[in-house]
Amino acid sequence: MDIQIRLAEKTDYESVIKIMSQVQDMHVEWRPDIYRHNENLIPEDIFEKIVENDTFYVAESDSSVVGVLEIVYRHVESPSHVTRDVIFIDTMAIDENYRGMGIGHKMFDFLKQIKVEKNLDGIELQVNAKNHAAYEMYKKCGFTEKSINMELLD
Repeated sequence: MDIQIRLAEKTDYESVIKIMSQVQDMHVEWRPDIYRHNENLIPEDIFEKIVENDTFYVAESDSSVVGVLEIVYRHVESPSHVTRDVIFIDTMAIDENYRGMGIGHKMFDFLKQIKVEKNLDGIELQVNAKNHAAYEMYKKCGFTEKSINMELLD
């Protein structure tokens, strides 16, 4: 499968929403106490503004969008931390029909190139504790646990 990763365009909206909705449905299934169904995850006018930031990418195969990737560049600096500039993966999702085909690995290779080109210090992300498949993929790609988010309900 030939995968190209490119900046998202306004015309990608429907495909992006389809993939993002698949992920939202998984989150709702895992944690209905936190997540809810939402037919309008990203309003189209907001998506158009996001696309202008050049930080939202799509993975494409045979002219079809099969994955989405949104990143944020973070500058970390404080008296208690080493100053670092990192790529934070805000959103990474693969169409359910294309999972397990190496698209996520291609996205990480793409991000590693950006990291080198921009002379950044690292790539970071958060993963839902119930998303075991994604967690395992991240480990295979070399990610290690940095922190663990915890919650107290009630």
